Amino acid sequence: MNEPTSRQSYAFAFVMITSLFFMWGFVHNLDPILIPHLRRSFSLSVLQSALVDSAVFIAYFLMALPAGLLIRKAGYKRTMISGLALFAIGALLFIPAADTQRYAFFLGALFIIACGLTVLETAANPYIALLGRPDRAIQRLNLAQSFNGLAATLAPIVGARLILVDGASDAQLQAMPETIRQATLAAEAASVKGPYLAVALVIAVIAGIFYFLKLPEVGAAGAGAGARQAPSATPVGEALARAWRQPAIRRAAIAQFFYVGAQVCVFSFFILYASHAAGLSQIAAADYLGWGCGLAFVTGRFAGTFLMKYIASARLLFIYAVICTALSGVAMFAGGAASLAAVIGIAFFMSIMFPTIFALGIRDAGPDTEMGSSLIVMSIVGGAVLPLLFGYISDATHNLQFGYAAPLFCFVVIAWAARAAEQEQRAPAANTSTGALKHV
Repeated sequence: MNEPTSRQSYAFAFVMITSLFFMWGFVHNLDPILIPHLRRSFSLSVLQSALVDSAVFIAYFLMALPAGLLIRKAGYKRTMISGLALFAIGALLFIPAADTQRYAFFLGALFIIACGLTVLETAANPYIALLGRPDRAIQRLNLAQSFNGLAATLAPIVGARLILVDGASDAQLQAMPETIRQATLAAEAASVKGPYLAVALVIAVIAGIFYFLKLPEVGAAGAGAGARQAPSATPVGEALARAWRQPAIRRAAIAQFFYVGAQVCVFSFFILYASHAAGLSQIAAADYLGWGCGLAFVTGRFAGTFLMKYIASARLLFIYAVICTALSGVAMFAGGAASLAAVIGIAFFMSIMFPTIFALGIRDAGPDTEMGSSLIVMSIVGGAVLPLLFGYISDATHNLQFGYAAPLFCFVVIAWAARAAEQEQRAPAANTSTGALKHV
């Protein structure tokens, strides 16, 4: 293959994989709309509504390892198509869930979607990191993840107008006869069917495109995107243990657990938070979530990608984590516009964290790339655990703002991991300088 053709192939593959980042970002960021919607429909507490996130992120823990094994056996392309198929099936299941009016069925549909997203993310993140020059991997992954951030801007704005129903107030609902109240809530719950049917159809089209698409080979595992890799002689348990023994992978898995937990707390509870701290309506809060947090998130991704040309990625991660820690403290105690500004600021500064942590973890992982990727994706289960802590603190203190103690702690852990990665980055440079002096 000549060089111009190779560049075109890589560019087109990058565009197609990046479309996946947008799609799973869009669906993930419908969850903050679902939480107040289902909380109203089923009269849930904050802790019970957090089960939406638990259903999603438990799937990451359960499916990440099978996804890594699937990459080894079937290649990146077939793995991504499998993830798209699960994604579409889960979206379609929202139709019977709405018809049956069972909260557990909604959680089940979200779980199936998340299984598909786990498979997609386990394959797409390392594939993007490996698709080109190794020294540009972190910037490349941040750029692709920027479109995930774009979805975070659009999904709440679009989703609020399609899913959140401006119907009877809570007081009016309580005054209704039970049969009429149940019928009203059932009609409101049905508003999810149209948006998720549209998502399923779009994903089915993308899966069809990927089926016929020839993806270029990537260099880490030495296998083509669609090719089967040679069976490994190393047992799975031993391969996982070997990957875990790598300090960078272990540190990234821990940091990712707390990062995803923090992100889910910030985004999923924003509408409830804005209503409590600033007195906004749900539609107005959803607009702030999109145009405020979402736009700050995507802007932060592009800005962070640019700044990494001048500031080492681990150093920038540390600075941003410290800022997010301080802003979480403000979010706990401020009110009105200041509370909203603090949370929007968190969205900006946490924007680079997921791709940067991921890329730092698998950099120079060699044969441990697939298992390392699985471990880091498994750690996304933090998104199932930390929101429960957020909900528990909020319910126990009767103050939703105090729930921000959970993301505050998460950002402290991320700052620790970033500092350790920064010191590790400096060590080779110091050793190289010492060696150079010895040879003079």
